[in-house]
Amino acid sequence: MFRGNHPTRVDEKGRLKLPADFKRRIDEQYGSQFFITSKDGKVAEIYPLQEWEKVEQKLAQIPNMNPAKKKFLDRVNYYGQMVEMDAQGRVLLPQILRESAQVTGDVVVFGMQSYLEVANHEAFKQNMELNPMTAEDEQALAEFGL
Repeated sequence: MFRGNHPTRVDEKGRLKLPADFKRRIDEQYGSQFFITSKDGKVAEIYPLQEWEKVEQKLAQIPNMNPAKKKFLDRVNYYGQMVEMDAQGRVLLPQILRESAQVTGDVVVFGMQSYLEVANHEAFKQNMELNPMTAEDEQALAEFGL
């Protein structure tokens, strides 16, 4: 399971060096293949291939004519690419996603349980300030025992 936050950088070629804690977990549990995508173009989502295949299995159970499935697939395929981690532990973020999410230079990499999320550091901080946790959020989580 991926958890925590690791500030890092995306180099001028668009490569993200996976933070050591996350890379260790990847080496132990997964492999070098990833599907990198986004559902909104604001953050990059890095799925170890095995985790993305679980998403695909769930998608396969939804009828192809379902409009929500079509929207989801349109977005994740538009932003998405299969990538392989290189020997230095770097993955190449798709150019269209780097530009859309502004994930160049200083970024933050978050563990999101089964995948990693990469966000522009300043944009993420601004979003947290604009969208604070509310009492309604806390109540919704309490319904799940959190």
